[in-house]
Amino acid sequence: MPMSGKIIDLRNLLAIRFPQAPMPLETRLVTGLAFFDQPVGGGLPKGAITELIAPRRSAGSASLVHAFIRGAYCDKYFVALIDGRDSFDPCALANSILHQLLWVRCAKALEAVKAADLLLRDGNFSLVIVDLILNSPEELRKIPQTTWYRLQRLVESVPTACLVLTRYEMVSSAQLKLVLENSWNLETLEKHEAFSQLRIVVKRSHLKSVVPPPVAAATYGAASNG
Repeated sequence: MPMSGKIIDLRNLLAIRFPQAPMPLETRLVTGLAFFDQPVGGGLPKGAITELIAPRRSAGSASLVHAFIRGAYCDKYFVALIDGRDSFDPCALANSILHQLLWVRCAKALEAVKAADLLLRDGNFSLVIVDLILNSPEELRKIPQTTWYRLQRLVESVPTACLVLTRYEMVSSAQLKLVLENSWNLETLEKHEAFSQLRIVVKRSHLKSVVPPPVAAATYGAASNG
């Protein structure tokens, strides 16, 4: 199906499944993950793009996406996942949790950007995740920087937090840039403690409430429920 037809189908799906409804006016979206919320000043900023850079392979971004979706279910808000390489695995989540999720499966980065443009105009999602982790650098370089500034202007008009997952820094309009680090080793993986070792570092922020690095690093404690 041509890309224009897919966008029309997505627009119709949004109108049916997510009717217009008022959204809270808080400036932060609390994810419920202490290791994430604390360094960024209490949660993801609404009305802004946050770029989360995961420079290492298997850095934990997939586990983090699952945690965000579980948080949306617990706090009863909708989340949209724009999957840049159709790599999301829903099997680890219960069907009831998936009811809070709109999963947009894309084959190319440009498709993901077009879907983000539409969803940010919709305004019904508290969180829009654009996962470009597995997209090649060659196709990511084809996205003009003007596209990111257009998306930033769109999100400024809605109470939505937009999170872009990337392998390297590329979103020039991002108000908040984070780096996902971990200290995984074979022993950690064998004990199923890998997620507890994820670490968020603030690389750059234009948000007044976020403490600049290196103070803004926090590790997810073993006592959390993530």
